Amino acid sequence: MAALFIVASAIDSPFTKVFMSSTPECATLTASDALNSACFCLNVDKDALAHALDSELGRPGLAELVRQRCPFMFAARAVFVAAPQLQRMAEVVRAVESVVQLPAYREQVLSAAPAIARLGSGGPLGAFFGYDFHVSHGQLGLIEINTNAGGAMLNAVLARAQRVCCAATDGMVPTHESVAAFESSMVEMFRHEWRLAGNTRPLGSIAIVDEAPEEQYLYPEFLLFQQLFERHGLRAVIAGPQDFEWRDGRLWHAGLAIDLVYNRLTDFYLEQPASAVLREAYEQQGVVLTPHPQAHALYANKRNLVTFSDAAQLQALGASETSQRILLEHVPHTELVKPADAQRLWDARRSLFFKPVAGFGSRAAYRGDKLTRRVWQDILAGDYVAQAIVSPGERITADEGDGQAMKFDLRAFTYDGAVQWTAARLYQGQTTNFRTPGGGFAPVYSTGDSTARSLAATDTVRSDEPAYASYIFLLDESGGVHPIPHSLYVALARGQADAPSLAGRTLRLADWYVRMNDGQPGSVVNETYHLVHFDPTGKVDWQASPAPHPHRLNDMPVPQEAALPTTAERAAIRSILSGGTATAGT
Repeated sequence: MAALFIVASAIDSPFTKVFMSSTPECATLTASDALNSACFCLNVDKDALAHALDSELGRPGLAELVRQRCPFMFAARAVFVAAPQLQRMAEVVRAVESVVQLPAYREQVLSAAPAIARLGSGGPLGAFFGYDFHVSHGQLGLIEINTNAGGAMLNAVLARAQRVCCAATDGMVPTHESVAAFESSMVEMFRHEWRLAGNTRPLGSIAIVDEAPEEQYLYPEFLLFQQLFERHGLRAVIAGPQDFEWRDGRLWHAGLAIDLVYNRLTDFYLEQPASAVLREAYEQQGVVLTPHPQAHALYANKRNLVTFSDAAQLQALGASETSQRILLEHVPHTELVKPADAQRLWDARRSLFFKPVAGFGSRAAYRGDKLTRRVWQDILAGDYVAQAIVSPGERITADEGDGQAMKFDLRAFTYDGAVQWTAARLYQGQTTNFRTPGGGFAPVYSTGDSTARSLAATDTVRSDEPAYASYIFLLDESGGVHPIPHSLYVALARGQADAPSLAGRTLRLADWYVRMNDGQPGSVVNETYHLVHFDPTGKVDWQASPAPHPHRLNDMPVPQEAALPTTAERAAIRSILSGGTATAGT
């Protein structure tokens, strides 16, 4: 089945709507939403994935281990996200970083944290932070920050196993060179952490540490990291926290002196008895620990979301106006759950998500509309925050009419305030779980939502000649005006795409050819209107589309008036060209 597609672009324009609904009340979706609903073109190549796990990156047997132990580690479909949303995610990361660097913020957070969190200022930054976002229908919300985020190496493997079915989507898939560069940057990140700790000799050994690592769901990733480190000349072991000894001022594992610990523990402050040796080595500066307790306190404690979403607190801490605006727009309002507010929060529970302050992995987290009175009492007795719900995105994961709706969130892997890679997690239920058939980690592809075809960008013109562009709109029966990406129109016209939600309908198509002024639409040069019919599968049927039409010849024309817009529709098109939004019919 052919798929809707949009050529990737970094343009942030007002033309970000694709008409994909048969009902006026939901007549506009973002282009990314449309692709997530209808594109089945980008798939995981299972053979390539197995090859990457067993040969290219891993070792024989790793693919079978993944298949047996975690069959829902990798989703079958990619997720599409508009380039402006990815840019906003990066802006949110930078805004958080700017607040975390404020002396008043650090004093406020660290004074309330365990003593071990006050060690290490000015040293290592912390590897693999994970900023988790929900994005849906143009809304973006930062739902939490993790400081030992898993999945980066798994997503590097996944990026090597994508399959496309048309040239238009081929440009969305990362090249092997870009994936290899990402893997190299991971190794360099750990070497940078080593240098930030004041070490001048080369990093020689790394321990990947988690509680009972072989029993962890993401154990295959530990094996991949071990292979990655060893390919770059580093000795690497996988161990539990109790598998070390502290002697002669060094941390040792089975006769190997450990320089750096890649910390995947959820014992964030090394408080458990099994972590005693690691704790001593860290306190004595005998090992580089990354991420470390201070990073968790400054970033991942969910109390910080209260600060990031509170205008008065941000202002009092001295946050810049830019950082305040970005955080208040994109961090859902979060507050501590206090017994005094029990009735108010219970009454508002359907719009809230409740999370333990020190929680991880979505454990003991609840949507308010799923709460029972018994669980509510546990929340009141515990240490929880209540966060305004931002709906997750939705991805249809199958085609041929029996598509399965999956939720997804986005994880931006970051280091030193910069986004390294962005991945999605598909799931069903309240939270991500890696237990849903068809779910798991999914690659993220950027859609620029670019609508116009600009002759200046595609044709040979002199630099002193004016530029022109063609903008395409669908006009529905109820008066709605819906711009569509020009590349989508081309795909529809060529029979390379379909729009199932338009099946059986005849719509008017408007093509406005305009002169561009400094990259913005200017005067209208020409307007063309046609009637276009979609067959029962959602494909454009030119033979059934009333003439006149450039794709049909030798037909008797129907009255031109049938395709013309109303005065209100023309005004709506002009509004969109001048920077307005698409309109749904009344």
